Amino acid sequence: MKTTTITGEACLERSRIVVIAGILAALGAILPMLAAYYLSWSIAVRNEQAQLARLADSAVMRADSALKEATRALKTANRFGMPACAEAHVSAMRSLVVNTAAIEDIGYFENGLLRCTSWGAPPRHLVRSPPADFTTDNGIEVIARTYPTISTGVAMTAFRDRSYTALTNPVRFVDVIAEPGTRIAVATRTGIVVSTLNEPHASLTARLADLPKTGKDAEDLFATSRGSNWIAVASAPSIAILNDMDRERLLLLPAGALIAALMVGLVVWLSRRRLSPLGELSIAVQRREFVVHYQPLIELKSGICVGAEALVRWRRPDGQMVRPDLFIPLAEENGLIEEITDQVIYAMIAELRTILLADRSLHIAVNLAADDIKSGRILPMMDTALKSTGILPQQIWLEATERGFMDVKSARATIEEARRRGHSVAIDDFGTGYSSLQYLQELPLDALKIDKSFIDTIGTDSATSSITPHIIDIAKSLDLHVVAEGIERQEQADYLIERGVQYGQGWLFSKALPAAEFIAFYNNSKRQRGAGPAVIRREIA
Repeated sequence: MKTTTITGEACLERSRIVVIAGILAALGAILPMLAAYYLSWSIAVRNEQAQLARLADSAVMRADSALKEATRALKTANRFGMPACAEAHVSAMRSLVVNTAAIEDIGYFENGLLRCTSWGAPPRHLVRSPPADFTTDNGIEVIARTYPTISTGVAMTAFRDRSYTALTNPVRFVDVIAEPGTRIAVATRTGIVVSTLNEPHASLTARLADLPKTGKDAEDLFATSRGSNWIAVASAPSIAILNDMDRERLLLLPAGALIAALMVGLVVWLSRRRLSPLGELSIAVQRREFVVHYQPLIELKSGICVGAEALVRWRRPDGQMVRPDLFIPLAEENGLIEEITDQVIYAMIAELRTILLADRSLHIAVNLAADDIKSGRILPMMDTALKSTGILPQQIWLEATERGFMDVKSARATIEEARRRGHSVAIDDFGTGYSSLQYLQELPLDALKIDKSFIDTIGTDSATSSITPHIIDIAKSLDLHVVAEGIERQEQADYLIERGVQYGQGWLFSKALPAAEFIAFYNNSKRQRGAGPAVIRREIA
């Protein structure tokens, strides 16, 4: 496909597309890799927090288990029926401690003072029962931290029920299998810490009661678990997820690289499409870059302008015009021609409405694509475009080349409907195809336009010069208007007038003109001849 040289703004447009494509390609290469990195980090964080949540759940379960065993021991002690602190009583308490894994000692209190424990009599100084930190849902009072005076000097957690208090080593609550560096804290439901592992940060334990289920602070990832009596938090340094990230990256980076390659390929493909002739034409359709020029139609005898043929031109953003023969075939092949035709019709109505209303004998011919003739969709579209404009259908001629008539059945239906609505229909570039005579015989046409290639042979010894008068005779025999295209010499015009050809167009009279120049040409033609233009539209019964 031949293309025109693109300069000025067109080059800038291409440069802009190339720059944008480069940026998009870079983003397409980088973003999937960043996404893979972020995803691997997110998965590693989620996995680590899930592991921490399991550890926190285990800590709450162990605290509940210790509470359950201590409760059972206390209930058993409360059923002892022997004298308090007698040898049998102390022996029974000692047996209860030995057979209950979760408690280290048990003591008997009377009036708030310790009278004896499973170790025997207390020291001489008075040992008072401390106040409870909270009461469990089964009625057991809990003292978070207390120091026994007989058994050991290690801080214990005490469970109290009536006269008996059982001591549990809180290390049991955090006795779980955890990675080095993992930190655990167990607290009462009111937030009083009772046991820790690996010294969790105070920033977590201080607000343990208010922590969300999972989260991250400046240094740690954490997860919490809440039971009816206990809260546990497990935390680990954020750096601990790096090993997991490495594993996830090994899985995700190849997928990220593949996606990056696909995205870069897509950007390249799309940019090439936009920079291709078809891509540029599609953009031109979207931006409505098409303008209409008007080739005056002249009554040969009088020299009066009686109409014009609307010719589409593609005006690039830099002002350069692209010839129709360079883009019309591409538009027809790729389904863009119908939208271009619509733009031509609406532009023509907007530009020439005033003179069409002022002179009802003036007509404008619009070229139709083969698909328009085959489908007939142009007719309702034309009705919509003309509605409320005051322009008569008789003032709009429809022209099509022989290729538009190849499906004779569909073409006949469209032409008959067009004529019924008031439009005249002409066959354009007659004589350049192989079936022209067949179309003239089978289709209800109004006008025949002789192709420029035949007009060029007038006054020459060309082998085809004898065909032109035959074409004229055929048109006359079928009572068709005859329009000669491409008249460039007075000799050609004289020849055509002599043979009764009514109308012509070509550079002898004028080139195709923008709307304002055509209107000026038309008005000047009327003034010079001093009479109104001849009526050449088909009369409607």
